[in-house]
Amino acid sequence: MTVPPDRLAGLAEARPLVMGILNTTPDSFSDGGSWGTVDRAVAHAETMLADGADIIDVGGESSRPGAEPVDPAEEMRRVLPVIERLADRCVISIDTAKPEVADAALARGAHILNDITGSLESVAGHHAAGWIAMHMQGEPRSMQTNPTYDDVVAEVASFLLDARRRGDAAGVGRLWIDPGIGFGKTTEHNLRLLRELRSIVGLGTDVLVGVSRKRFIGLIHAYADVADTDEGARQDELAPTPPNDRLEASVFLAAWSWMCGARVVRCHDVAPTVAVARRLAT
Repeated sequence: MTVPPDRLAGLAEARPLVMGILNTTPDSFSDGGSWGTVDRAVAHAETMLADGADIIDVGGESSRPGAEPVDPAEEMRRVLPVIERLADRCVISIDTAKPEVADAALARGAHILNDITGSLESVAGHHAAGWIAMHMQGEPRSMQTNPTYDDVVAEVASFLLDARRRGDAAGVGRLWIDPGIGFGKTTEHNLRLLRELRSIVGLGTDVLVGVSRKRFIGLIHAYADVADTDEGARQDELAPTPPNDRLEASVFLAAWSWMCGARVVRCHDVAPTVAVARRLAT
C-alpha cells in the first residue's frame, strides 16, 4: 500500500506539530497497560485528537531502558487492529523497530514509520511513507549501561546526516530526524543535545524531539527537591520522581524544542502541549 501523498503534505505547515503517544503495551515506562484493548486505545486516540494532536504514534513494544523484545506476531496483534480503526481518521505513525511489523502496519494504513533504530528506510521507501530516523546508541535492553561519546552532538549529527542520505536514496515520502533524547544517553548528554538543539535543526531536515516524562527529567526533579536541604546529595544516588510528576518540565522542553526550530514534539500530555504550540504559533 502506498501512503496517500496528501496525508503527509498536510504536515508541511510551518506551525509546531504535536504527536500523541498511544502505547498498546503492558510495560511502557509511563502508561503501560492503560490502553491494552483496541477499544480503549482507539478511545484514547480520539481524546488526543480532540485535544489537538496532529499525529497519533501507535506502539506495541516498549523501548524503555531494559525492556525485553516482543515477538513480532504479538506486536502486530497489539497494533494492527488499532491502526485499521484509525487509518481513515488521522495521520498515524507506527513506532516499531521490526521491519516485518513496520511493513504490515504501513500496509494496513499507517502513514509514517517512527524508527528508533534509524535503519528501516527501505521499508518506508517501499510504501512511500514518512520516515522518522532516530539516533540510539545500543539497544533498549542495554542502551543505558554506561553510554559514552567523545562528542555527543557531533556524533548524533553525523548519524542523522547519514540517515538523511539513506532516506533520500530509498525514496521515503517525507523525512524527520530525531536526536533520540534518552536513548543511550546520560542526563548530561540529553541536556547538551537540548542546549545545542539548534545545531541539529541546522542540518536542514525537519526535527522531531521526544522528551515527554523521560527519566532524566525525573532525576532533575529529584535532585532539585533535595538540593536545598541536603548539600551532599548526588543525582546518581536519587530515585527519579514518578512519570506522572514530570508534566511541567516535559511541556517546557517541548516549548524549548520548538523555539530552537524543531517541527514536531512527541508527547503523552497532548492538551497542555498543544496549548503551548498554539501560543508559539501566534
